[in-house]
Amino acid sequence: MICNTLLNEKNLWIYLKQKPHPIVIYGMGNGADKIIDVLNANGIEVADFFASDGFVRGHSFHGKRVLSFSEVKEKYEKFIILLAFGSSLSDVMARFYDIADEYELYAPDVPVCGGELFDARFYTENKEKFELVRSLLADEKSKEVYDDLISYKLSGNIAYLRHADTPKEDALTDILSGGYTAYADLGAYNGDTVKESLAFYPTIQKIIAFEPSAKTFAKLQTYLDTLNDIQIHSCPLCAWDKKETVILTDGEGRNTTIGGTSIGKTKNGAKIRTSDCDALDNQNSYKGEKLLIKYDVEGAEYEAIHGSLNTIQKNETEMIVSLYHKSRDLFALPLLIHEILPNHKLYLRKHPYVPAWDINLYVVR
Repeated sequence: MICNTLLNEKNLWIYLKQKPHPIVIYGMGNGADKIIDVLNANGIEVADFFASDGFVRGHSFHGKRVLSFSEVKEKYEKFIILLAFGSSLSDVMARFYDIADEYELYAPDVPVCGGELFDARFYTENKEKFELVRSLLADEKSKEVYDDLISYKLSGNIAYLRHADTPKEDALTDILSGGYTAYADLGAYNGDTVKESLAFYPTIQKIIAFEPSAKTFAKLQTYLDTLNDIQIHSCPLCAWDKKETVILTDGEGRNTTIGGTSIGKTKNGAKIRTSDCDALDNQNSYKGEKLLIKYDVEGAEYEAIHGSLNTIQKNETEMIVSLYHKSRDLFALPLLIHEILPNHKLYLRKHPYVPAWDINLYVVR
């Protein structure tokens, strides 16, 4: 089935621990910090950090001067590159792949929202769940994508990501059934996915949009105010399974994450309100609709789905669910959805992005 060769041969973190060549990290910031944490936990040293030629300004990171790629090539005869940032831009991804064709490059999979590391131990401990989800997937393409994603997460080899890529438009036109009369966007960002959904499904007449980041919600509301003849309910809230207060680490929109329940503020986050989707529909205005729900809630997908159970059951519901924020999302979320909607079909697609940050489960009647 999946990755037995990788489990027995080159698991990325075990391979790096052998230190066959100096390790250099391409990029800085939060992504690099997460990778460094795993390397430190495994006793693995980083030789240097570098940025693309033309982006080096003499600054330092973790006590080391940031080099240019040209300087790295001059300094080391052989080296291993760990990619520490992501992109969906075609020219940037092309650069990643070009470098990987010439040098030894890996993009370590570290959880976007923290939690368990997806390594050989994690896969082995949950192998039966992974195999069950694979058996539930509706087509061979979904199974191929599933295999590629697990292989990538174990190895860090971005060739698996490239093989798994399909355009998002293909899923929106060829997998989802369309004809929706209502749309719930849980994690609406600045309105880009609302705009996208209206373009593909012009039959939508009702919209619920959640976005917890205050600055991003303002942009979302500005866009929603331009829509005419559509019933809109916009909420400056985090989609959750109940009303409470959580800590929001506000990374400006798509980097916003949920840190846990708390009161007041912390050093790295601010107090925000949450709500379940069901609680906002106490007038039954979303009943009997052909409803599409998108869950991209930065690690709160499991809770947000639980908070939508009544809405899901009382409508003809289909879903788009992000599966990349936590390591266990690849099995926990499909199994939860199958339990709720056992007769729906599950399709898995990975859209162009390095690393694996655009993985969607499409849930279809």
